[in-house]
Amino acid sequence: MNFTNLFRIAVRALGNNKMRGFLTMLGIIIGVASVITMLAIGQGSKRSIRSQIAEMGSNMIMIHPGADMRGGVRQDPAAMQSLKLEDYEAIVNETRYVSACSPSVSSSGQVIFGANNYPTSIYGISPDYLEIRKYSVAEGDMFGEQDIISSAKVCVVGKTIVDNLFTNGENPVGKIIRFGKIPFRIVGILSSKGYNTMGMDQDDLILAPYTTIQKRVLAITHLQSIFCSALSEEQTENAEEEISGILRRNHKLRVTDDDDFNIRSQQELSTMMNSTSDMMTVLLACIAGISLLVGGIGIMNIMYVSVTERTREIGLRMSIGAKGRDILAQFLIEAILISVTGGLIGVIIGIGAAWMVKLFAGWPVYVEWYSVILSFVVCTLTGIFFGWYPARKASEMDPIEAIRYE
Repeated sequence: MNFTNLFRIAVRALGNNKMRGFLTMLGIIIGVASVITMLAIGQGSKRSIRSQIAEMGSNMIMIHPGADMRGGVRQDPAAMQSLKLEDYEAIVNETRYVSACSPSVSSSGQVIFGANNYPTSIYGISPDYLEIRKYSVAEGDMFGEQDIISSAKVCVVGKTIVDNLFTNGENPVGKIIRFGKIPFRIVGILSSKGYNTMGMDQDDLILAPYTTIQKRVLAITHLQSIFCSALSEEQTENAEEEISGILRRNHKLRVTDDDDFNIRSQQELSTMMNSTSDMMTVLLACIAGISLLVGGIGIMNIMYVSVTERTREIGLRMSIGAKGRDILAQFLIEAILISVTGGLIGVIIGIGAAWMVKLFAGWPVYVEWYSVILSFVVCTLTGIFFGWYPARKASEMDPIEAIRYE
């Protein structure tokens, strides 16, 4: 008996029990749709995290003072003064893997304009900070090197500061605001970046020359941190090693001494977040995959019922020349048809469900084609695996006993 005839017989047999066939498919449909939707949510979250980290500067390197031990007591890293301007200048002049570098000092307080005030932070940086953190100036200009040399009282503000201080819609550029008691003239407004992955408002900041903040606000000579940008994300590790060597030399640390600074990169954050996202995606896919297992058990159950119901038919086919492999192929084709048809419907519903989640819930969603192909292959294998035993049982029946079956 050729494959075409076996296929027609299988289709006819399923057509005679449409409702039962559909209910059997339902487990496969739900399983495939769930796997595709869950993987789409997981991949969407992963891509969203990557894009937000890229907006923060995917190749950014952060250098902070390290905690020191004094009299057996570990000191607060924020109180340490191990980073100096000389370190920043050495990194700028000597590194090969760093494309941009900026010192950083900061202070928190109230910023005031007229009758309005707002609690925020002011950061003392160099113009390279914009490149490192992927900021851009939407209106006005960025302060320059001359402003740094002269410790000019100028600043660039984020959109949150503008919204809270300039409530009447006036143009902030050129206006004088006060941070504490110190006046600053606004020379530019940063483009809005919104909230980052950790829920921090990236527009709630004021940027000023680092020399101004050091001298006029904090009255310090050391740096609180240094921000760098590697030539590329792949060169981040090389840049970290290079910076570490320069700082250890500048700080006159011996081989046996621990670093008195900490170097962190966005690559570490990206790796951690991706690892967490991948774990959650796999967990969601496994939970959804249980539906496929249940669907496969449903196929086995129905095929057992079908074999029992059609025992006489099997006996008649075998008595007129059908071989065991023909009977095996017939029931396997039925099982595969159920799983493949359910898989196709599940793919359509899964893609549609992912789109609905994005549209109504506003979650980041991305359907990977591998998830569609994987789900379809798995449901086909499910049909073969769970349909094999009932089909084999049918193929091994004795024709005489089968014909006599009531």
